[in-house]
This record gives sequence, structure tokens and C-alpha cells, in this order.
Amino acid sequence: MKYHRPVLLKESVDALVHNPNGVYVDVTFGGGGHSREILSRLSEKGRLYSFDQDLDALNNAIDDSRFTLINQNFRFLENSLLMYGITKVDGILGDLGVSSHQFDEAGRGFSIRSDAPLDMRMNALQTVNAQMVVNDYDEERLADILYYYGELREARKLAREVVHYRKNKKIETTEELKKVFSYIPAHKSNKFFAQIFQAIRIEVNQELDALKEMLEQSLRMLNEGGALVVISYHSLEDRLVKKFLKNGMFEGEPEKDIYGNFHKPFKLMQSKAIIPTDEEITENSRARSAKMRVGNKI
Repeated sequence: MKYHRPVLLKESVDALVHNPNGVYVDVTFGGGGHSREILSRLSEKGRLYSFDQDLDALNNAIDDSRFTLINQNFRFLENSLLMYGITKVDGILGDLGVSSHQFDEAGRGFSIRSDAPLDMRMNALQTVNAQMVVNDYDEERLADILYYYGELREARKLAREVVHYRKNKKIETTEELKKVFSYIPAHKSNKFFAQIFQAIRIEVNQELDALKEMLEQSLRMLNEGGALVVISYHSLEDRLVKKFLKNGMFEGEPEKDIYGNFHKPFKLMQSKAIIPTDEEITENSRARSAKMRVGNKI
């Protein structure tokens, strides 16, 4: 089963593991690339718990007594670890987004390149899929998704076109969805459809809500000095991570004392995001949009 080569592999695990006897969490197991690297840095006493909600990822489980794979969405981080008696950890790593395996599995409808049923579920057991979003959501709700999650300025017009098209025929496949917008010029179509698909996928999988919940739980679970390492692939995720590492919030500003100081939850490894080298991007196109941010709990 083909999975992407892990992005920023050395950089992320260097930032994560500071105690070889510690307890670590990889919240996005996928093909297990980051997890294998983490295990190579741990002693016999070290422990790694990895999460993946995708049933396909279970086929990549690592045969190692120090390793536990949990088939669960990372939004249930705290409760899932509690079942193993874990309340505190030394580091948490998240490599967000869709795995290349999910894109390559044509039948799952993640990719704009292959005709497939509109699905886009990372967890095949959940009920909401892309077909429901496209055919059942009202115009206003659809427009909001395209605007906020796809960052498409003409979201209202686009939602209206979807609703008009589906009156005559249900939109069931990725190609049928693309047909709604057949007027988009070829040189603009890749970026446009990537934004459309991203918006629907985020809605189907509740990706931003899950990310917020995981970040809040990470702050509670990390030991002092423990690292939170997050690699994101689009600005919506990166903005949430950046703001949370800065002040432990997603919106608004924290309360300040009379001197203008506020409680900082993390010490930042550096203020700017860490990005892959040109060499890594040449070898692995998926790395192109990656941004890594690291905070150590204060």
C-alpha cells in the first residue's frame, strides 16, 4: 500500500523527541513513516501511541512492543489515551491533511484527477460523505463552506450553480461535480477544483473542528517542556496552529495584565514556520506547501 514519504521527517522528530524514555503521540499515523522514526529514537522504556481513523492505515501497524496503534480520530486524543492509563505525554506530532494513499485510492473521491463516487470520507464508517454535502445542503450553507473552507470569493454564485444543476440531476461523481463548472478555463481549472474539493473534504471530515479539539487537548496532556509539532498544508490549518501556539486561543485576544503581558502556553522554537528545503520539494512534491510549527509547553 503506497503512502507518501514523510515530509520534514528529520526536522519534525528532532523537535519532538527530547527524552528517549518518554511517552510520545503521533496523531496522524498514515503509512507510519514518522512513527518509525520516533521509535528509532526511543529506548526500551519509551512508548509511542499513534492515531489514525482510516481503516486502511491499520495494515501498516508496526510490530514493536513499545508501539500502540489506535483506530480513532485525533479529536478523541484525551479519552482514547485515558483508556491506556495515559494522562500525560512528552510530545505530540501531527502531519495534517490527506495522505497520498487516500488521494491515490481513486474510488474514495479525494482526487480531482480521477472519476469516482463523491465520497471523501477519511473514516469510511461515518455517514456524512461528499455526495450528501453537494446534493442535500441548502444554498446558503454550501456557499459558506466554499467561502470559508475553499477560500473562494465567488462562493455565493458557485453554490447557486450547484443547486441549479442538481435540480435536474443528482451529482454523484467527481466528474459530474466538475461538469457543473465546465466553463472554468483549462489554465485555471486545477487550482479552482483543488479549492472546491478542499472545501467539501474539510466539511465532510470536520477537519478544522477536529484540529482545534486536538490542539486544546494536547496543551492539557503535555508535560512541561513537552513539544507540540504540527505540519500543515494550507493556510486555514496553519493559521489555527500559529494562533494557538502563540496564545492558546483561536479567536480574539488573551487577557493582559497592566503591563500588557499575557500567559503564553508555549515557548516557540522559532517565530516563523519551518519549511522544507528545495531539495526535499524536488524529491517529494507533497512537501511544496508544508509548514511546520513547534512549541514547547511552558
